[in-house]
Amino acid sequence: MTRLERDDWVQLLPHAGAMCLLDAVDSWDATTIDACSTSHARPDHPLRGDAGLHAVHLAEYGAQAMALHGALLARAAGDVAVRPGMLVSLRDVRLEVGFVDARGGRLDVHAERLYADTAGAQYAFRVEQVGRLLASGRAAAMYG
Repeated sequence: MTRLERDDWVQLLPHAGAMCLLDAVDSWDATTIDACSTSHARPDHPLRGDAGLHAVHLAEYGAQAMALHGALLARAAGDVAVRPGMLVSLRDVRLEVGFVDARGGRLDVHAERLYADTAGAQYAFRVEQVGRLLASGRAAAMYG
């Protein structure tokens, strides 16, 4: 699918205001989503600590990408109501950096659906900055 700007999908996520971390969807299909963000550079980032944005918070970027992917699939299938989900596990998370470089360029957030059924879904995610891997792992969500 073609690029989707934030106004095209922001209402599909439960995250509001500064906690909606993604800026745009570069592409998506039945199993993958590629999104981008510059929110890590905002001084008012809701997850930023005194030392900066810790890389562990990149898992939230991955989780938001997977939630958005599921919502886009539901919308494409004609579902009017997006089913709420809850992140229930993170597995095999690898952090390649301690903190995210706020001046290092946009974040590219990639998620791939590994499994999904009516109860939930599992995705692999990775977050890169200018082609450099910052974090990766798997996340599972259950639908409410």
